[in-house]
Amino acid sequence: MSDETLRAVPATGTPITEADLHACADGQLPEARRAEVAAFLAQQPEARQRVDGWRRQNDALRELLDPVLDEPLPLRLPLSPPRRTSVSERRWGALAAGLAVAVASASAAWFVRGAVDAHEALIAPAPVSAADGASFARRAAVAHAVFAADVRRPVEVGADQEQALVTWLTKRLGASVKAPALSGVGYELVGGRLLPGGQGPVAQFMYSAPDGQRLTLYVTREATGNQTAFRFTQDGPVRVFYWVEGSFGYALSGEIDRATLQRVADEVYRQLS
Repeated sequence: MSDETLRAVPATGTPITEADLHACADGQLPEARRAEVAAFLAQQPEARQRVDGWRRQNDALRELLDPVLDEPLPLRLPLSPPRRTSVSERRWGALAAGLAVAVASASAAWFVRGAVDAHEALIAPAPVSAADGASFARRAAVAHAVFAADVRRPVEVGADQEQALVTWLTKRLGASVKAPALSGVGYELVGGRLLPGGQGPVAQFMYSAPDGQRLTLYVTREATGNQTAFRFTQDGPVRVFYWVEGSFGYALSGEIDRATLQRVADEVYRQLS
């Protein structure tokens, strides 16, 4: 949505804009503006729900990416810019600024995905354990919270290019990947994307119901080697059923009731086993 006027609050005041809502979600509203935006959100449940969704997305991104910021710098990375000419210094400064923006923005996961794509070799999957399963289920819940709330670009490749999507993910994961058909249980494929996992890339397929409710299927090779029964976990409003079958670990996530989520998980399992 463009930065257009949404509604004047109060009628004689400055209109509330999309930029105001984003600043509210990011905690960057000027103090003088906070009361007006708060009054607007109190009267507009739909706008308040969007802001709450952006806040959850920010929290999930921080949880996903903060550990990366704590990692030591690679020894091959120069700690200061080359001091050849003023032009070189300006280029270095622009590069550093661009990197900071990339890490801080809501599209940081796309940046990380690009880094994963650059790897030529995949790390071999390890035998499954309870800790492994809980770990990838947790990452699946975080990834769901980040991308299911994204209105503009929830997926990298849409369902209209399903075959290209499946081929691409199969190549990246190093084993045949399939997107289950879930129209029989009320969900249509939106598309999918590649994400960084604990031990290499993982796939995420997204599905949507007519009411807009979204589910995501997280597919990984990081916790494979033994078959496991369905397990359930919950992270805030996100419920997850996860299991291991053959070469893959699967986690189906959604903000729906447990019984409905299990019904969809049963169908996913039936098609993929």
